[in-house]
Amino acid sequence: MANNPGPFTFKGTVSYIIGKGKVAIIDPGPDDPAHVAALLDAVRGETVTHIFVTHTHRDHSPAVPAIKHATGATVYAEGIHRAARPLHIGELNPLDSSGDRDFVPDICLKDGEVVEGDGWAVEAVTTPGHCANHMAFALKGENSLFVGDHVMAWATSIVAPPDGAMSDYMMSLRKLAARPEQLYFPGHGPAIPEAVRFVNYYILHRLAREQSILHRLSKGAADIPTIVRAIYIGLDPRLTGAAGLSVLAHMEDLVARNAVETDGLPAIDGVFRLVG
Repeated sequence: MANNPGPFTFKGTVSYIIGKGKVAIIDPGPDDPAHVAALLDAVRGETVTHIFVTHTHRDHSPAVPAIKHATGATVYAEGIHRAARPLHIGELNPLDSSGDRDFVPDICLKDGEVVEGDGWAVEAVTTPGHCANHMAFALKGENSLFVGDHVMAWATSIVAPPDGAMSDYMMSLRKLAARPEQLYFPGHGPAIPEAVRFVNYYILHRLAREQSILHRLSKGAADIPTIVRAIYIGLDPRLTGAAGLSVLAHMEDLVARNAVETDGLPAIDGVFRLVG
């Protein structure tokens, strides 16, 4: 675990090592020399043949060049960092600094592709939503899934436009709920047993959040700060901005489904109201 605790990273980013002898590393973590040294020390005496990256936020992928330089391993991921949708005219991406735009995988994986190592095999599972290039990795024969930031036991994942999209996120949750893996290893926090039941709880939580938004709008039109104050009771002040972006993600989805309307395109400073 990297020493990068915070409101978005919990106690730190977790890097995983799979296999024995010839091994793979999942999510090398932030550009932190101490974490890179600890990770290389953990694989001392073994050969790192593969590096897998769940997504390209700066707490997950920037250590890749150092690990690749030290090991010569091949880097696998869904693709480069990108937004889930084009920016609107005049829109600035508030998450620009959180993306690792230098990351380029050696091999881009598609959904369902299987990568085999020495005594292990990993299936690529595309899970967009938290960000556009998010990918989980199923360890074949072990009933387990490395889920990055898509599902975590300590908090719900942040879905923040334009990097993330709520419609994609919900689709990915339902996709995981239909899969057989029952043990999840997230990018932050402890392992999640009974994972399918937990994912179904996640889905219900998001639907409840949506209903809370619609309930607030049933009382009249409102902007996003007003909605955040109404539905996020006891929120850590450090997360107010993230909560606003999460509500915006819901709004983009609700507008697309014609349940909510706004003047122009959905925006963080827009005013929203129920359709009809």
